[in-house]
Amino acid sequence: MIKEGSVWKGVVTEFRQYLPEIKDSAIVTLLEGNTPLVETKNLRDSINKDIRLYLKYEGVNPTCSFKDRGMTLAVSKAVESGSKAVICASTGNTSAAAGAYAARAGIKAYVLIPEGKIALGKLSQAIMHGAQVIQVKGNFDEALTLVREISDKYPITLVNSINPYRIEGQKTAAFEVCIHLGRAPDYHFLPVGNAGNITAYWKGYKEFKELKITDSLPKMMGFQAEGAAPIVNGKVIVNPETVATAIRIGNPASWQGAVSARDESAGVINAVSDEEILKAYHLVAEKEGIFCEPASAASIAGVIQMNRKNIFKKGDTVVCTLTGHGLKDPDTAIKSSAEPVTRQAKVEEILEVMDL
Repeated sequence: MIKEGSVWKGVVTEFRQYLPEIKDSAIVTLLEGNTPLVETKNLRDSINKDIRLYLKYEGVNPTCSFKDRGMTLAVSKAVESGSKAVICASTGNTSAAAGAYAARAGIKAYVLIPEGKIALGKLSQAIMHGAQVIQVKGNFDEALTLVREISDKYPITLVNSINPYRIEGQKTAAFEVCIHLGRAPDYHFLPVGNAGNITAYWKGYKEFKELKITDSLPKMMGFQAEGAAPIVNGKVIVNPETVATAIRIGNPASWQGAVSARDESAGVINAVSDEEILKAYHLVAEKEGIFCEPASAASIAGVIQMNRKNIFKKGDTVVCTLTGHGLKDPDTAIKSSAEPVTRQAKVEEILEVMDL
């Protein structure tokens, strides 16, 4: 773990004692991890002044999402095993991470994405990193079925979150939360799409408690979009739809892991509407100066929803994971905001708009 005066070396090296063994020569890193845990004031005050509200801002990872934590270990283990290529299905962030870490490793990445259902910021990343991007005339769940079949039959490593090394890498975010707080939070809110992240955080929290590094566990609070809420509805959603493209998934690969995290922690998995997601998306940007992608804001929308149900006690520590940077999906930011005002280049016209 990071010490004063030292240089961060990425999650595999920094948390090596808690991760599967790996050779030094196989480690592929872009120095991911060690992301900020930002304590809010303005956002907290607009929701509930009696709690402590923190944002785990994963958007400042190398490819601007939490996926880098799992990808560094998944690609490292692929390299260690002699694999020359990786493959994944993606709604966007996984494709960016797979492309970047494969490029760093000097191996090939193949990415299957749902045609027309991926934010351009994410698509541009995968393309720029040299991944072979294949658009599937279908949704994410169909793309995942395809990559599973291909990886079963051909010498190529699957790096979706069904790869256990992805979960192992992602659990390090829970370690960081505990280290930064000096304890586990009372509640941890996350967006839920393919459900690997809530599974991974819960694994991390449990391991730190088992090792007696912490003495408590948080309640895990997962939130799906209403139009893509298979766990909430208890059935696969054939055609999931939501403005939050990163969680537009109808049959999560880590479904059971998410349910276990919810049940073991006495937490919840609920749904929030696109309207609630967009409201929270703008709220965190305007109140705290933090720009996250729409799916990230499902966690904040969840806090707002649960606050209305009066679940929090005075002094509760609440952490929200913001899974990706807002520049992943600039189109949604523009479409959901007021258009810029245009005026002549004259002081009086500018001042009129400024209402001075």
